[in-house]
Amino acid sequence: MLHIDIPTRSDMDSLLAARMPGSVSIYLPTTPVTTDVGASRIELKNLVREALDQLGAAGMQTRSLEQPIQDELDDLIDDDSFWAYQANSLAIFVTQDSIRTYRLPNRIDAVVEVSDRFHLKPLLRALTFPHAAFVLAIAQGSVRLLEISPDLPPEVVKAEGMPTDVASAVGKSSITDRSPSGRVQGAEGQKLRMTQYARQIDRAIRPILAGSDLPLILAATEPLSTIYRAVNSYSRLADVPIPGNPEEMTPVALASAARPVLDELYAAELSTLRERFEVFGSAGRASSDVGDVARAATYGAIDTVLVDLDASVPGRIDEVSGAVTLDHADDARNYGVVDEIARRAYLSGARVLSVRTADVPGGGPVAAILRYAV
Repeated sequence: MLHIDIPTRSDMDSLLAARMPGSVSIYLPTTPVTTDVGASRIELKNLVREALDQLGAAGMQTRSLEQPIQDELDDLIDDDSFWAYQANSLAIFVTQDSIRTYRLPNRIDAVVEVSDRFHLKPLLRALTFPHAAFVLAIAQGSVRLLEISPDLPPEVVKAEGMPTDVASAVGKSSITDRSPSGRVQGAEGQKLRMTQYARQIDRAIRPILAGSDLPLILAATEPLSTIYRAVNSYSRLADVPIPGNPEEMTPVALASAARPVLDELYAAELSTLRERFEVFGSAGRASSDVGDVARAATYGAIDTVLVDLDASVPGRIDEVSGAVTLDHADDARNYGVVDEIARRAYLSGARVLSVRTADVPGGGPVAAILRYAV
């Protein structure tokens, strides 16, 4: 089982706002298999040495700065209980005063960055597509609402007023019963009963979904699938359903079947963003030029920005003008320009997506859709 610590908005705000010379960011691949985690601990020792070398190369290898950082990291390496519960990657942020760790579901290559701020682009990847959702499994004889996440078993969510089946939802012993007037009967009557059932389900789950931005994935056979979609009031209901009869699927099976649906949702979302980028670009409100996007981020002009998870563009961005100065290599005095663009955009309320190289429009390390032309 994966043990995951996804940072909250408050966590991200704190990390993004942090400023201190000698701030060390380390990412390394790990494993949830406790017996195999020794290799990750050895790799972390090597990354610690690399971080200390970066501090020394920048003239920051002073006892008062280096020793507290090394002590914090050595303590982490030696903590057997910590290493017993891991996920696919580990993010570590350490200064001479503090250390913070996050266990992540996605696999991230080993990275060491030393600067006056933390390197957070890989961490944003875990927030871009969180692989969490609700699953609504509806059949004539049962209904379940599940919440799925990348690190925990699926959880059945209890909803007040949730019906148990079609017949009881409409106060009948069978959905083939006639109405008192004899008007509602046959196929038409059954469809009406199922529509009433679907409306009760929608009303019951509405308070749970209120304020949520997670997708709702439907598992239902026809005609219930079409009937529920017609009465659904939740805007994030996925177009793609889970195939098969949900009554024959355990919660674990439903969660497993939901993950390919989530992958399709994210792929469609990226496709839509690429189309928006093209449309807004023709109006001067989109750019993949690093200098232009850095200036837009500084002015708070970015609506949505996609940053290349793997791109490295060392340099600096002026705090006032947004002008970019590039460096030839990483050191402890500069920082990743694309990472800084993501930081400024995030703090201005923009949507920030950390994606793979092929998913960034324009072929560069960054692409932004702007609130207004700059």
